[in-house]
Amino acid sequence: MVLRLTAGGRVARWHDGRVVDLTQDVRRLFVVGDELVAGFGDPRALGWVGRVVARSSPQHLLTFTLPVAGETTTALSARWEGEVARRRGGSGAGGGALVVAPGAHDLVAGTSMARSRLNLANVLDKADALHLPAFVVGPPPRTDLPGDAQAALSVAFADVCLRRRVPYVETYAPLANHEQWLADLASTDGIHPAQAGHGLLAWLVLHHDWAGWIGTVVDEV
Repeated sequence: MVLRLTAGGRVARWHDGRVVDLTQDVRRLFVVGDELVAGFGDPRALGWVGRVVARSSPQHLLTFTLPVAGETTTALSARWEGEVARRRGGSGAGGGALVVAPGAHDLVAGTSMARSRLNLANVLDKADALHLPAFVVGPPPRTDLPGDAQAALSVAFADVCLRRRVPYVETYAPLANHEQWLADLASTDGIHPAQAGHGLLAWLVLHHDWAGWIGTVVDEV
C-alpha cells in the first residue's frame, strides 16, 4: 500500500492498482461552538480540540472545527445543521459524530435561561433525528460575568443533556477556582485561556469517557 495525494488534494492509498480515498473510510467529527473551538488564545494553535483529537487515533478521524466567535446558542442552533450537512458526505466508517461546545455568550446577549435550554435541546434533538451522536462541552469560566449566572447556565445545559442521555462535560465547576486556569485568564483578557487553559479543557474532555463515545483508541493522559 502506498499513500499519495490525488489530483484533488485528498490523501489516498493505492492498493492493487486502484485508489482508495482515505477520507471516505474514516469517521467524520464535527465540532461546533465559539472561538475556543478554533483554539483562540493558544500560542501552540492546537486548542483543546486539537489536543483531544491528537490523542484519539486522528488517522481514523476527519475533524471539522466549525466555530463562530461570540456565538449565542440561538445563532448556533440556526446554523449548525447546514454547516454539518455540506461536510457530512457518507460519514465514513462508523458514521459521523457531533461535539457541541457553547460558550457563555448567551449571558452577554441577555438570552433567557429558558431560551438557552431550548436552543441546546433543539440541536440535540435534531442531531438524534439525523442519527448523529452528540457530545456537549459546557462553557468554561470567565472573569467578566457573574459566577452564579455562569454556574446556572452550565447546570441548565447539563440538565438538557441528562434528559437526552447525551454526555456533558462540566467545565465551569472544576475550573472556577482552579489556580492554573485563573492564572491563564489573568494573563489574557479574562475571557479566553492560553496554552495551559486549553490543556485543562482537553483533560476534562478526555476524562469524561471520551474514548467510549468516540470509539477510537485514545492515548492515556
